[in-house]
Amino acid sequence: MESTPEHDRRQWIDAGRRDRVVRAATTAGLVGARHAAAGFLDVDGVRRTVAGLHAAFGPDVPVLHTFAAKAAALVPVLRLVADAGMGCEAASPGELALARAAGVPADRIVLDSPAKTAAELARAVDLGIAVNADNLQELERIAALPALGRSGSVLGLRVNPQVGTGTIGAMSTASAQSKFGVPLRDPGARERVLDAFGRYPWLSRLHVHVGSQGCSLDLIASGVRATWELAEEINRRAGRRQVDSLDLGGGLPVNFDDDEVRPTFAAYAAHLRAAVPALFAGRYALVTEFGRSVVAKNGFTAARVEYTKEVGGRRIALTHAGAHLATRTVFMPEAWPLRVGVHRPDGTRREGPEEIQDVAGPCCFSGDVVARGRALPRIEPGDLVVLHDTGGYYTSAPWAYNSLARPAVHGFSTAGGPVRFATIRPEQTLAEIAAESGAAHADALTALTAGGPGT
Repeated sequence: MESTPEHDRRQWIDAGRRDRVVRAATTAGLVGARHAAAGFLDVDGVRRTVAGLHAAFGPDVPVLHTFAAKAAALVPVLRLVADAGMGCEAASPGELALARAAGVPADRIVLDSPAKTAAELARAVDLGIAVNADNLQELERIAALPALGRSGSVLGLRVNPQVGTGTIGAMSTASAQSKFGVPLRDPGARERVLDAFGRYPWLSRLHVHVGSQGCSLDLIASGVRATWELAEEINRRAGRRQVDSLDLGGGLPVNFDDDEVRPTFAAYAAHLRAAVPALFAGRYALVTEFGRSVVAKNGFTAARVEYTKEVGGRRIALTHAGAHLATRTVFMPEAWPLRVGVHRPDGTRREGPEEIQDVAGPCCFSGDVVARGRALPRIEPGDLVVLHDTGGYYTSAPWAYNSLARPAVHGFSTAGGPVRFATIRPEQTLAEIAAESGAAHADALTALTAGGPGT
C-alpha cells in the first residue's frame, strides 16, 4: 500500500478529550457560578503542534521558529513554547518585556513593529536582539545608534512584495497599499532597497509577512519567492553573501469550521519547497513567526449562561462570552465565526433536538452577539457555552469595555491520565479594575479645578 505524504495526513482535535476537560473544569470550580468565564489552553496540544512545525522543516534546514507573542501574550505561554524549542517575535516594548520575563534568550527574539521609537531600537541593539526595520527611515535611525558596531543583533529590512490580498483585507499585509514594509513594486522602490543594502553593509536579513487568516498558501509562497529573488539580487550586486537569512513571517491560516487541523505546517513547508526549492538548500538561515496557528485550535473558552429569553421568535442566551473576549468575532462575524458547543452545568455535553438560537454576551450594546441563528441544543440558564478554537488572541487580547473583568486562563494536560490544570493568568479582581482605571488619582481632576477657572 502506498504511504501517504506527511503533508497530506489529516490531523484532528480530539473532541471527546475537550469535553472531558470541560467536565473536569466545572468539577474543579474553574468555570460556573463563581467564575463566569475562563479560557483554557491545551499544553499537550501546543507541544505536539510545535513538534510538528519543527518536523515540517526537517533537521537539515537552519531555522529559528519564533512564536508571535501577540497571539498569546501571556508569560507562561511564552515560557511553554520556548521550552518546546521556539523563540519569540515581539511587536512592541510590552511584548519584548514579556519575552524577557519568560526567559527567552536575546538571540532568539525578533523585534518587529512599523513604529519603533529610537529608544526601543537602542535597547534592542544593546541587548543583541534581532530587529526587522519596517522602512528606509528606520534604517537611518539604526545607523546612528552608538552601540551598532559592537552589537550582536541581526538587522534586517521588511519588504512588501505586493503580491495581493487574501479574503480578509485587514489580515493581508502584502497588498498594494499595506502599511507594512518597503513596497517592492512601487516606482523606484526596489532600487532604493538595493541602494540601502549597499549603503549599510550590516544589513544581512530580509523580512516578509504576506498576511495571516484568509491568505492562501499559494499567496504566502509567492511573497516568499519574491523576497528570495530580491535576496539573490542583493547578493549578486554586493558580490558577496550579504543577505544570509530570510525571515518568512508567519500567517498560516487556521480552520475554524471544524476540528480538523488544516492546513498543517507540513503542507505549508511543501508549498514553499515547490515554489522556492532553493530556500531549503541551506544557503539562507530561516526564521518563522507563527502565532495563531500554534495555539488557536489548542484552546477554548467556556462561559456561563446567565439567562435565556424569547425575542422575535428566536431564543437568545445571555452569557458571559461577548465582545470583551471575542472582539473580532463580534465586530467581524463573517471573517471570524466561532463554533459553539453547549454543555450542562456539570460540564457534560448537551445533546438532543436543535433549534435556531443566538448566543449573546454581557456587554452593554446590542451588537454583542458571538453567534447568530445557530442550530444548537436548547440552551438553558446555568449551562456553559464553549467557544472552540480560541487559544489564539481570544483569551490573551481582551477588550476592557464596560470594565468587565479579564477572565482567568488555565492550562491543562491529560498526560498520565487525569486532567490537571495550572493557572496561566488569574481572573482580574474588581480592585485591579479600579486601579487600572485611575483609582489612585481619584482626586486629580477636582484638585485641578479647586483654584477656579484656569487661564
